[in-house]
Amino acid sequence: MLPTDNRTDHEDTTSATDLLDRPIANRARPRALIIAVAAAFAPTLLAPATAQAAGRKKGKGAKADTCITVGSDETLTLTGTTTATCLTIEEGGTIAVPDGYSLSLTVNGVETGSELAALTDGNGGVATAIAAGTYSGTIVLNVAEATDVTYSTLTFPFRQAVYVDADGVDESKSVPSDVVGGTVTDSEASGITLLSNGEAFNGVYVAGGGSYTLTDPTIAFDGNGRCDFVGYGASVVGTGSGTTLVLDGANINNVGVVRTAVIADATANVIVKNSTIKCADGVVPDEYPAAGTGDTRYMITVPWMLGISGNVRATNLLGASTKATYINSSISSEKWGALSVDGGSYCTLTAINSTIANTGGEGYGSYAIGNVTEHFLGCTFDVGDYALIHWGASAHYGDSTKSAVSALNTSLSLGLTSAELDDLPVQSTTIDAGRFMVMWYAAGSVAIDGGTQVNTGETTFMCKAVAGTVTVDGSDGATITSGNGVLFQLMDTDRPSSVTVSGKAWSSETTGTYTEPTGSPTKSSSWTTTSSQSTDAKGTFTGIALTGDFYNSVWGGGNAGLQGQNLTLSFTGSTVEGVISASTAKHSVSTITKTEYREISEVTNTPSAVVNNGVLVTLGAGSTWTVTGTSYLSALTLASTAAIEAPSGKTVTLTVDGTATTITAGKSYTGALTLTVS
Repeated sequence: MLPTDNRTDHEDTTSATDLLDRPIANRARPRALIIAVAAAFAPTLLAPATAQAAGRKKGKGAKADTCITVGSDETLTLTGTTTATCLTIEEGGTIAVPDGYSLSLTVNGVETGSELAALTDGNGGVATAIAAGTYSGTIVLNVAEATDVTYSTLTFPFRQAVYVDADGVDESKSVPSDVVGGTVTDSEASGITLLSNGEAFNGVYVAGGGSYTLTDPTIAFDGNGRCDFVGYGASVVGTGSGTTLVLDGANINNVGVVRTAVIADATANVIVKNSTIKCADGVVPDEYPAAGTGDTRYMITVPWMLGISGNVRATNLLGASTKATYINSSISSEKWGALSVDGGSYCTLTAINSTIANTGGEGYGSYAIGNVTEHFLGCTFDVGDYALIHWGASAHYGDSTKSAVSALNTSLSLGLTSAELDDLPVQSTTIDAGRFMVMWYAAGSVAIDGGTQVNTGETTFMCKAVAGTVTVDGSDGATITSGNGVLFQLMDTDRPSSVTVSGKAWSSETTGTYTEPTGSPTKSSSWTTTSSQSTDAKGTFTGIALTGDFYNSVWGGGNAGLQGQNLTLSFTGSTVEGVISASTAKHSVSTITKTEYREISEVTNTPSAVVNNGVLVTLGAGSTWTVTGTSYLSALTLASTAAIEAPSGKTVTLTVDGTATTITAGKSYTGALTLTVS
């Protein structure tokens, strides 16, 4: 239905800020508006006649300077891209496209009006509609070939400004009218602006072995995405074997639930340099379960059992053997996470001379799962809670030396030129974490070296009854400072489990509860506390001065299926001043639900005799332990040049199985060891 009262838009299209401010008049945004897609023969798609990006070919479209009105209960089926100067969709009216195609609306170069269906529709809430309302300006209704992307049991109908495959840009799957300014070719785009205030619209999607470079893009998306395990609604996605996506000088600023900035998936190699990436939380849909879900098809908030909140992470690394690298860049999320590896296996995440931050006071710097390798060289962390949440990985924090960066440039195929390598300054890593440096939920290693400076508001290393391993080499100046005086806490997991649900779209909800154990642990007859075991948590420290305590509070004895676990510590050429002991750890609350999510990992320790929680200490050559309080161990070994001391004016004594024993350099002791300061 085409009214005769045509209008013309005269607004300038050169400013990204102006574009965001342009009128989209009287636009209603009812949630869960679902459009019925009309079936029709496959049309010949037409490139839009207006709002063309530089370098694109113009084609035929609908007559310009027209108004389109879709009345209540009417369905307008478009078989080609259509332009107008005003559009009215009355409540109950719909615009449909044939099967196999998607519809996107841009107004003045901004994708807008798209709304997701409710999560509870059984399809992940992926159907989109153009919201009822009145739109005015340069209007393009883009009809593009569908880009359906499957994740698990759901299929997400991607729509993107630029679709790239091995042959270059595929305009039939793109929305050219969302590309403003700059130039676009089959191998690169430069200086383009992509804007969206609709939902689940993607910016640039590079797939199928394509190689593409984005230079100086500006991308600003304001509105919810839907799934960051596939990148539905992300600013840029690089996916597929042989795919390389390079972002240089990008400025990405997103607001919205899982409106992720950068997704690397399915063996792709994504390289981000000289860029700024910011993501802020959106408004969670009403139908989302109050406690959240761990079902990754539907998960749009961080599981609260990690002790944090938030609904967008800035990046995600997925798939098998995928690589993502951030060089001389700034990456921040409001909460949740800045850099994430989730849903992948044997991936590599790297950051060089970059800033990694949470701007909302909660969240993590990076998340590591699936045997991932993570490198952080010359980086600055300013994170709300954790520098790293560790679910099975190898992570390294060090200096961006010329040799280290050059080696990664080769092994990761980063493509940095000699000039770029020369221009990168050598920097040390600095970590400022509001609570913890690392939290382990699965076995894995962390290495800290160079001039890395670690500062945590609370416990530095938090290990949840797994074989977490940390190696710190302070010979080049690395330091560790704990805000609460605890350097290493080995403890039972306090992470509540998800609860299986039925009759809902998602398979589980995070409604579990953690309950503090009562009574005393029972000694296991099968657990050995006096010698190192393969399941021990381990800390190795070389050439460093440490001030702080080390505790092992694991109950064992069959508690949670764990017979016991030891904490094994080794010091070489180092000094340590503090308590090293088995302990009893207590939360300040006896139960933890979502309401008390910030109590996760928050415990106090009382040094206690070893039961199933052995503590094995080796003081290597040139090391000194100054014991500041009663410490309970199960094994102690001193090198011939090692020493145990008490603070000035005090003395330290040792008993072994209740018998007073002289502490002698070069000797080893096992059994029930108690060091007392008096």
